[in-house]
Amino acid sequence: MAFPEGFLWGAATAAYQIEGAAHEDGRGRSIWDTFSYKPGNVLHGDTGDVACDHYHRLEEDLDLMGELGLQAYRFSVSWPRIQPEGSGPVNGPGLDFYRRLVAGLRDRSITPALTLYHWDLPQRLEDGGGWTSRDTADRFAEYAAIVYEALADEVPVWITLNEPWVSAWLGYGLGVHAPGRHGTGEALSATHHLLLGHGLATAAMREMGGDNQLGITLNLSPAHVGKDTAADREAARKVDGNANRLYLDPLFNGSYPEDMLDLYPRLADPGLVRDGDLETISRPVDFLGVNYYRRHTVREDRGTGRASGMSFPGLGAKTVQPHGAETTAMGWPIEPGGLTEILVRINEEYTRKPIYITESGAAFHDYADPAGEIRDEERVAYLDAHFRAAEAAIRRGVDLRGYFVWSLMDNFEWAEGFSKRFGLVYVEYASKKRIPKHSAHWYRKVIWANDLPES
Repeated sequence: MAFPEGFLWGAATAAYQIEGAAHEDGRGRSIWDTFSYKPGNVLHGDTGDVACDHYHRLEEDLDLMGELGLQAYRFSVSWPRIQPEGSGPVNGPGLDFYRRLVAGLRDRSITPALTLYHWDLPQRLEDGGGWTSRDTADRFAEYAAIVYEALADEVPVWITLNEPWVSAWLGYGLGVHAPGRHGTGEALSATHHLLLGHGLATAAMREMGGDNQLGITLNLSPAHVGKDTAADREAARKVDGNANRLYLDPLFNGSYPEDMLDLYPRLADPGLVRDGDLETISRPVDFLGVNYYRRHTVREDRGTGRASGMSFPGLGAKTVQPHGAETTAMGWPIEPGGLTEILVRINEEYTRKPIYITESGAAFHDYADPAGEIRDEERVAYLDAHFRAAEAAIRRGVDLRGYFVWSLMDNFEWAEGFSKRFGLVYVEYASKKRIPKHSAHWYRKVIWANDLPES
C-alpha cells in the first residue's frame, strides 16, 4: 500500500474557522461576522470571534504541526485581514501574520499550501452585491495579486477558491451560509462570478511570474440513483450537473453543460456571461484540488415535506441515506469508494493534471475520557478506508500528489457552530487547550511510513 515517493501528507484549516482575533490589528468585517451575529443563523449563537485563537497561538500550533509530522499545511488567508474593505490599501499587520505563519512552516520543513478564498468575503463588497456582482471578481483578482506578491517566493501551492458550489448555493441559493441570501438566480450569478474571479486571479498571478503551482478546489460528489427508475435517474443527472459538471465543464471544457443551460437559462444571458468570460475561466491550471466527503444517493423529490438528507431546490431531487450505510456526526454516509470513483472520473473525462485531495475527513462525537485521551477509533477507520480509496485511484492511473486531512483541529463548523468536531486535534474551547487524538498519532505513523498498515 505504499504511496508514490514525494506524496504530500498534510492537514487543512480555514481562517474564519480557527483564527479568532476578529476585531484586532485592522481586520475588517466579513460576511461570516455579519451572518453569525444574527440570531438563528448559527447553532447556539456561536461565532468565529475567538474560534481556536490560532492568531494568538500561532507558535504553539506550528509546533503541534511539527510534532504530528505534517509534510504540508493548507490554510486560507482572510481577505478582510488584508483589505478590510475588500479593496484599497493593504493592512500591514494582517499580511505580517501570514508572513509569520509561512516562515514558521518553512522553519519546520512543512510545505505551505495557500487558499485565497475560503468564504470570508469582506462585508463591504457584499454590501455592493457580493458575488452576484461582477465587480467582486475584479476585486478578487486585485487581492490575489497583493497576497501573491508578498508570499509567492515562500508558498509553492496556491488555491484560488475553496468550494465555489458551497459559496454560491448555500450562501446565495439556500441562505444557510453567509451571506444568507435566497434565490436560484443569485446562486447562478454567484457561480459565474466566482469562476470568473478564479480565472482573473489566475491570470494576475501568472503575469507576475514564478513557477508556483496554481489551482482551484471543488467539492465533488458522485450522484447515484436511489432506485432504478426513470424519475430517479433524471434527478441524479440534474444533481450531477448542478454539483459537479456546472464547475468542471467551464474550468476544463470552456463551456457550461448543455443540459444545465437548458435548466438554467440565466447562464446563457450575455448580460451575465460576456464574451471572453469562459476563456478566462478555463485558463490552464497546474492542478485540481478535490474535497470529498460523501456520495449523493438521489431520489426524485415530490415535495412531500418529509425530512431528507439534502434538498436541491428547483431540481426535483433530494439525497437519501443508502441502505445500511454508516454515517458521521454530520449525518453523511461513509462511502470511501466514492472517492476512487470521482478521482477516476475526473482523470478520464476532464483532465490528467495532478490532483490533490485538499479536504477529506469526518466529524464524530469525540470526548476526552477520564485519562484525558480522545480515542477516536471511528476517525482512524474512516481515514484508513479513504486513504486506501485514494491509493486505488492511483493504481488506476490518477496522478494524485497529496492528501490534506480535514481538519488539523476542531473548529468553528460554520452554521453548526462548535457542535461538530472534525479535528485530528481536540480543542477544549473554554481553555483552548490542544490535545492530539488517537487519530493524530496514527496519522503520524502513516506519514512517517508513507504507507498504511495491513488491514
